[in-house]
Amino acid sequence: MKNRVVEGTVRLLDILCVVVALPAAYFTRDFLPVAKRGPLVPLEEYWPFLVLTLLLWIAATWFHRVYESFRTRSVWPEISRIAKALATVAFVHIAAIFFFRLHEEVSRLLFGTYFALAFAFLAGNRIVLRRIARSARTHGHNNRVFAVVGSGDLARDVVNTVEEHPEWGYQFAGHILDGQGVGNPRPELVLGTVAQLGQILDDNVIDEVIFAVPRERLSHIEGAFRLCQEQGANARVCLDLFQVGGSHVALGEMDGLPMLAFTRAPNDEVALLFKRAFDVLSSAVALLLLSPVLVATAIAVKLDSPGPIFFRQVRVGKNGRPFKMLKFRSMHVDAEARLESLRALNEVSGPVFKMRNDPRVTRVGRFIRRTSLDELPQFLNVLSGEMSIVGPRPPVPAEVKQYQRWQRRRLSVKPGITCTWQVSGRSNISFDQWMKLDLEYIDTWSLWQDVQICFRTVPAVLLSRGAR
Repeated sequence: MKNRVVEGTVRLLDILCVVVALPAAYFTRDFLPVAKRGPLVPLEEYWPFLVLTLLLWIAATWFHRVYESFRTRSVWPEISRIAKALATVAFVHIAAIFFFRLHEEVSRLLFGTYFALAFAFLAGNRIVLRRIARSARTHGHNNRVFAVVGSGDLARDVVNTVEEHPEWGYQFAGHILDGQGVGNPRPELVLGTVAQLGQILDDNVIDEVIFAVPRERLSHIEGAFRLCQEQGANARVCLDLFQVGGSHVALGEMDGLPMLAFTRAPNDEVALLFKRAFDVLSSAVALLLLSPVLVATAIAVKLDSPGPIFFRQVRVGKNGRPFKMLKFRSMHVDAEARLESLRALNEVSGPVFKMRNDPRVTRVGRFIRRTSLDELPQFLNVLSGEMSIVGPRPPVPAEVKQYQRWQRRRLSVKPGITCTWQVSGRSNISFDQWMKLDLEYIDTWSLWQDVQICFRTVPAVLLSRGAR
């Protein structure tokens, strides 16, 4: 009952945030520094918009599971789901505006301000509520009592982890022995055995039972698990299936079949959505602003040597997908045929080929390589979704065939125009260092890291560091 009251309070406060954001955006609009703004219709005429927003918000929060329990997780996954739900509402509104041709009747500034304030209010509300709830739990309010089935190392890890987080509001009732004979808990911390579970639940106040037994014992506790469900106690299974250090673990389902997903690639959908938006916007702006440079480079390539302006080469993209990467042609047309005769002059380690004075490179090619102008057409690959602005450089299939198994993980994200290797010396670092830099980028990825790499790329290109 208490949990339902808390959840109901959170829902009402969220709805209040969504409602209050409208008048706040309406009156804030006049103070925003924009060059041109037309008069607004009276605030009362926006109430139908607000009613539709509330209905969409209720549906979106259900779809994105905004009100699941986040007691033992940080606030950021919760805010991430709020952002997804609000983005869904905004998308439906935008679709309706275009479908019903309401462009002239809707203030784009008010629309954007409303959703920005709504997100700020919702996120702020959730952060404040989190602090209040955790403070209350630390002082003994709204606590849950749990018991642990098992007494081995895994069971002790569960108990220790919970005790390190008093803000979660969990109280340990004791161990329920599974008959394995592992571990030696103090007698006062033993509630009984799995065979006595029904009586233990009858005699004690227990909200949750956590099964922390080795994987080979899981089949032996199925009956106890069902008994918890029958008697209304929440049941959790602490999974110790594999050693998956460094992986992100997510619980999902496939048409009703429960699934555990393990990945070491970035998997924050909201952050990845922003990354894609950044890619599209940056590529479009770059192609527009650099169009004179693109035209001049194309003319120079065509006049310098016979052959096509663009060089299209099959590269390996995310998870091994092949695609044709675009570059301005910097070599003579017979460059691929002459590669084997030059293989012995390779100046770098590993499967890649780099040569300081490569005879296959044209005069214009040397300049556009040194200045990285040959890479500019790859903004078209970014727009098509085959590449990203920032990411590991896309290899050719022949290089991938020579990868060691640990090096293939660099293919778990979209390849990019620039990357950590690009701003760290490029050809001046060894192949293994290059691979490690890419894997480090994947393991520590964030939007801010992408922005930093973009800023570092500018001086690296201007100074031609490591270019060949």
